Amino acid sequence: QVQLVESGGGLVQPGGSLRLSCAASGSIISINVMGWYRQAPGKQRELVAVITSRGSTNYADSVKGRFTISRDNTKNTVYLQMNSLKPEDTAVYYCNAGVLASGSYYGTYWGQGTQVTVSS
Repeated sequence: QVQLVESGGGLVQPGGSLRLSCAASGSIISINVMGWYRQAPGKQRELVAVITSRGSTNYADSVKGRFTISRDNTKNTVYLQMNSLKPEDTAVYYCNAGVLASGSYYGTYWGQGTQVTVSS
């Protein structure tokens, strides 16, 4: 059993910053790609940023230069530093990870989501 637990969401004014964290726990052997997705009301879930186990990253065009994804492999944790936040960044943010668990089972797991609201 693998669980992803997110934290760090909240209400912030436009131009402000937030840092999201997502910790994976359970019978983990290794974690491949970790990432953040978001879903705004009435819209489909979209990719925000991903990072491989070696640190290669990829970002949605809408967040390039403002968001930074990073990970600590010793803690099985991925972070999303969000700067210069805009109202259009308002969404529920979900953590995602590709995990090789005990028993050689590989699966994709999701966190429960954390709300980010950018408003004055």
